[in-house]
Amino acid sequence: MQHRPSARCPVSADLWVTEHLAPLPEPIRADVREPDPPAQPLLSLALEALRFGTNVVLVFGCWSSDERFAIRWLVESVGASCDLVYVPVDLETQCARIAHRQSTTPDQTFPMSEADLVHWRTLFQELNAAQLGGHEIGSPPPGWQGWPEWAADRWPSFT
Repeated sequence: MQHRPSARCPVSADLWVTEHLAPLPEPIRADVREPDPPAQPLLSLALEALRFGTNVVLVFGCWSSDERFAIRWLVESVGASCDLVYVPVDLETQCARIAHRQSTTPDQTFPMSEADLVHWRTLFQELNAAQLGGHEIGSPPPGWQGWPEWAADRWPSFT
C-alpha cells in the first residue's frame, strides 16, 4: 500500500496476534468463508496511516479474491495505491519455516500444525495475472451492494 514516498509503517498479523491475543486459548482456525475479527484492527490501522500519507507494509494473508479486491478498493478509497506481492511457498518449506520460528522465537508466533497448514492451503485461492498486476477490482460477490459492505461483514466492526 503506498501513498507517497516517505517512511513505512509495518503492520503484521503475527505481531498483532502475539502481542494482543496471547496466550491464545486455542489454535487459530482460518476460514475464508467466516468473519475474521482479528484482521479488522490491522486493516483499520493501515488505512488510517495511509490517510495521513504514510506508506504501509501490510503483512497480511489475502486468502481469497474477494479479500484482495476489497483491500484494493479500501486502499484506493483513501487515495492511495496498493501493490500486492505474492510469494508462493511449498508445504515442506512452509513447515520448516514455522518449525524454525517455533523453536527460536515461540513468543513471537502462534502454534500451527502441519494438518492446519494442509487444510488452510485448500482454502487459498490462487492469484491471477490481473490481480498481481494491480489494475483489477472485481465486482463484489452476489448479494453485496459494494466492497465496504462486504468488508464490514468479513472484518466485523470495520469502518
